[in-house]
Amino acid sequence: MKKDLEIIDYTGAGYHPVVDFGAWRVAFLRYEERFLKVTKLERHMETDEVFVLLEGEATLYIGTEQTPYVMEPHKIYNVGAAVWHAITTSEDAKVLIVENRDTTENNSEYIYL
Repeated sequence: MKKDLEIIDYTGAGYHPVVDFGAWRVAFLRYEERFLKVTKLERHMETDEVFVLLEGEATLYIGTEQTPYVMEPHKIYNVGAAVWHAITTSEDAKVLIVENRDTTENNSEYIYL
């Protein structure tokens, strides 16, 4: 059945997909203890990944040298396919993520620090 409008929020912790449609996915990322410091880098081999800071504070770390980018609210941060990255967040952070729906461990790589 077709929906005319969905209004979705997420108040839990961690990464949580909220909309899957066609080839894309929208998710929220909220504070979880694992986002206090960078413990692993990841890269998605088949897709860019978009981050938008909605609330709180967050920093993206790009490349194996972990260059920090302090995120500004409501700006789009597009991490290119195959680019190593990680994110840290404050306890009150809320980040919107847009990526390909089929982004999984099967087409991603990880470096544990």
